[in-house]
Amino acid sequence: MYIADQNLVKKINQKTVLNQILANSPISRARLSDITGLNKSTVSSQVNTLIEKNLIFEIGQGQSSGGRKPVLLVFNKNAGYSIGIDLGVNNIIGILTDLEGNVVLEQFEEFKNPSPEKTMDLLLSMIRRLIQQMPESPYGLVGIGVCVPGLVNNDEKIVFTPNLKWNDKIDLKGLITAEFNVPVFIENEANAGAYGEKVFGSAKNYENLVYVSVGTGIGIGIIMNNNLYRGVNGFAGEMGHITIDLNGQKCSCGNRGCWELYASEKALMKSLPEKYKDLSVREMIGLANQNDPEILMELQNFGFYLGIGLTSILNTFNPEAIIIRNEIAEALPMVLNSIRNSISSRIYHQLDHNYELLLSTLGQNAPALGAASITIEHFLETFTA
Repeated sequence: MYIADQNLVKKINQKTVLNQILANSPISRARLSDITGLNKSTVSSQVNTLIEKNLIFEIGQGQSSGGRKPVLLVFNKNAGYSIGIDLGVNNIIGILTDLEGNVVLEQFEEFKNPSPEKTMDLLLSMIRRLIQQMPESPYGLVGIGVCVPGLVNNDEKIVFTPNLKWNDKIDLKGLITAEFNVPVFIENEANAGAYGEKVFGSAKNYENLVYVSVGTGIGIGIIMNNNLYRGVNGFAGEMGHITIDLNGQKCSCGNRGCWELYASEKALMKSLPEKYKDLSVREMIGLANQNDPEILMELQNFGFYLGIGLTSILNTFNPEAIIIRNEIAEALPMVLNSIRNSISSRIYHQLDHNYELLLSTLGQNAPALGAASITIEHFLETFTA
């Protein structure tokens, strides 16, 4: 019993020391002892173990406050690499990151209405390309995180993807694990985006926030008290399917009048006049910048409908911030203004002045970065678990 307790204490101490090096690198042993409250011999022992494991290394001496100059410790971000994949409705984004989440390589593949089998082939070949170009490191590939636009349960099984032709018979986690033999994590796209923004982006300073991904559909990722909130089964955040029109059109989810039928990018493109039928998102942004009156009117409506759903989110969660990930809103300030006006006209005064409405700072890479960071976190936990 005593030996087991000793091992547990060592693991806890190692985790504490590593976390402080991650947060405060470069840092001296003496400073680590001050911050953690651990005695110097314990810190020194744990530092030596982490150096042996190639997770940290020493660099030149720091400033002295008297006496010998301290040797500084730095986290070895190149000890291994992580892959994050965002499997979208019309494209796949793949990134390779170091252990600090810096993007080392990036891949992008666009497609139209492929079968699940074809999508799987594209996904596996993208992962292979990233691995082939991965720099050498002590731990190599530490894991693969994949996010999808749909319901993912707590067992990381894809249950439902309203805008993809996938079903729960496709064992994505099992297929990728069998192919590459590394830890694999499957997550909902909006959850991964929320996590990416929390770890690397505009949400760093917020403990409670809602991330809103607006694309073909609308997905919501919720951070509560610094943790990702998934709900009992892992299905929390499916607010793209809240009803905003009782007698509205039929949605692919089986409901009627869902929010994403009015406020998604897909809904916006469908609402454009016939002459703009084949317009791309970038072309539409270009026309908006040229003050095309019909495009501006549709964009005003886009912001209006987004604001309707966001009002419900604010009333439900009372977050510190809402972060919007959408290429159109990021490119055109008028859309964000339209959203603000829509919310302000519907919400009570006290709440209207107590939240931040922000744009994603990670852009299209937010979900893939979130997926990669989940694998990095798991890798680092394995050394202290």
